[in-house]
Amino acid sequence: MHKTVLITGVSRGLGLACARRLLEGGWRVCGVSRSESAEWSALARAHAGMTEWRSWDLERTERIEAGVQEFLPLTRPVHALVNNAAVAYDDLATNVSLARLEAMLAVNVVAPMMITRAVIRNMLCHEVRGSIIHISSVSVRSGARGLAMYAASKGAMEAFSRGIAQEWGPRGIRSNCVVPGYMETEMTAGLTADQRTRIRRQAALRRETDVESVAATVGFLLGDESSAITGQEIVVDAGLS
Repeated sequence: MHKTVLITGVSRGLGLACARRLLEGGWRVCGVSRSESAEWSALARAHAGMTEWRSWDLERTERIEAGVQEFLPLTRPVHALVNNAAVAYDDLATNVSLARLEAMLAVNVVAPMMITRAVIRNMLCHEVRGSIIHISSVSVRSGARGLAMYAASKGAMEAFSRGIAQEWGPRGIRSNCVVPGYMETEMTAGLTADQRTRIRRQAALRRETDVESVAATVGFLLGDESSAITGQEIVVDAGLS
C-alpha cells in the first residue's frame, strides 16, 4: 500500500521539490496551494494516479477543517504531513501593519495548526504511526533586520512541534521541524544581488542552501529510518547559522 502525504504550498519551490522526491519514493501526494503551477501539473502528469490537488487559501482559516474533510476524509488514512506553505513579512517592527501581520499569522501559524489537528485525528482513527514536518527558518535563531514578525511566526511553529511530539509520541506520531537557510525560491526573489552575495559569504559552505538538500531531509524524516527522531529542529543551511 502506498503511503499518503499531505503537502501545503506544493505548487513551487520547496513544496514542489518535496512532492517530487516523495513521489519518486513511492508516496501518494495530496497537495494544496493557492494556485496550480505548470511545474506541479507536469509532475502530476508524470506520476499519473499518484497525485491529487486542491486550491486552498490558507488565510481563510475557518474553511480549513471542511477542506481537509473533503480532501482527506476519515475513510482515507494519512501517513504524513508537510506544513510548508508560508508567506514572508519584511518590515521593521515599528512599521507593523495589523492587517498584514494577521494575514501572515493566519498562513504561517493558525492554518498549519488547524491542518495538524485534522491530520492527527485522521492518524488516530487509523492507528497510523505518522510523521509531521513543519518548515521553519534560520531567522528564528539568527535574527534579521526586518524579519522579526516572520521569525516569530516560525518560532511559534517550532514550539508547537515540540509540544505535538510530547503529546502524541505515545501513539507513535512524530513531529519535527526542518530549518532551511537561504534558498533560491519565490519567497527570496526580492533580495538584491548584494544581499545574496552577503548571505553566501556568511555561510560556511559559501553558497545558498539547495532546495533538494532540504527536500531530502524532509524525505528522511518522513521515513522509517528516522523513527527515533521527534521533537527536533533539523537545520539545513549550508553552515549559515
